[in-house]
Amino acid sequence: MTAADPRRVVEAVWRTESARIIAALARMVGDVGLAEELAQDVLVIALEQWPEDGVPQHPASWLMATAKHRAVDTLRRQSRYRQKLEEVGRATPDSHEPDLAADIDDYVGDDLLRLIFATCHPVLSTEARAALTLRLLGGLSTEEIARAYLTSESTVGQRITRAKRTLAEKKVPIELPPPAEAAARLASVLEVIYLIFNEGYAATAGADWARPALCDEALRLGRMVASLASQEPEVHGLVALMEFQASRMRARTAPDGSPVLLQDQDRRLWDRLLIRRGFEALARAEGTWGPYVLQASIAACHARASRAEETDWERVAALYQVLAHVSPSPVVELNRAVAVSYAESPQRALEIVDGLADSLAAYPLLAAVRGDLLARLGRPAEARAEFERAAQMTKNEGERALFRGRAAALA
Repeated sequence: MTAADPRRVVEAVWRTESARIIAALARMVGDVGLAEELAQDVLVIALEQWPEDGVPQHPASWLMATAKHRAVDTLRRQSRYRQKLEEVGRATPDSHEPDLAADIDDYVGDDLLRLIFATCHPVLSTEARAALTLRLLGGLSTEEIARAYLTSESTVGQRITRAKRTLAEKKVPIELPPPAEAAARLASVLEVIYLIFNEGYAATAGADWARPALCDEALRLGRMVASLASQEPEVHGLVALMEFQASRMRARTAPDGSPVLLQDQDRRLWDRLLIRRGFEALARAEGTWGPYVLQASIAACHARASRAEETDWERVAALYQVLAHVSPSPVVELNRAVAVSYAESPQRALEIVDGLADSLAAYPLLAAVRGDLLARLGRPAEARAEFERAAQMTKNEGERALFRGRAAALA
């Protein structure tokens, strides 16, 4: 082995195990911030010892065992240890002093779910939830999160620090929510994961049309939640939706990096494994009609069509109609208009789009959809103006180039 090998092993194992370690530590010490500090101590110890002593036979177990001892030492230095003994003593009067070192090994799955509910707690802002989730559960560094969201490290660092402080000040327990709150809290968890995925799938700003690394992290988080909350249909619906959408990543950009719209994609490039996983996840949610299950069902219509012309647009439009009833929003209506343009007519779709002018006035895709409909209706001058307006509004350079290209083609 080369001298650098142990460090690479540390980094690889840490990326896969850090969430489990932080989750277990958080359950023990009751503080997300302290848990991360202890976990970082373990990482430093590994980086120092493994190059000297060699990589342990079971690296993940070594990290967890070291974390357990750090947590026990910390608890014994704090009043929390005595409180924990008293709590356990009240629960089991005849018991001896508990083995806190063994305690950390239990219920790892529940620990991860507890940590996910904590990092996605509604007391935090949406931005803070996403940053903290990517840091603690995704294992991304502050630099990686900042690069993904095209913001500064200091901004991301402040969000994470404030989030951990808020959780501590509000005394948010690192516990699963009571049944009465579970559904609402789970909705927050899924919202954060899908926000992360969407930022990767269609970047808000910058030169890149997409950021696949964020999509990968969101998928990993979604699959993790699905394995921990397997009885929740909407979790499987979200995973199915992300699998279907992620399957198109290779086809979404041309060789020069420019965007390729869904109707123009070479579907032979779609990832069949991800599509199969999407159908498997969707089957687990069969018979339910939550927002994510409905969106996944729409994505499945595209996945079934080997060519754009074979898309069942009538079913897509019908599913959007149901989605508009279950989870009404102007963006859902805009997407329904696109489906209606193929299922019925561009003119009918234009009527729907024009009804959204006020609610989506600053949304570049409204102008882009309107431009496409006008072009299909044989009104090129108006269409060109809409594409130029969309190009002015978007902050994504790839999207801007796409809209300008559509405008130029209409000249």
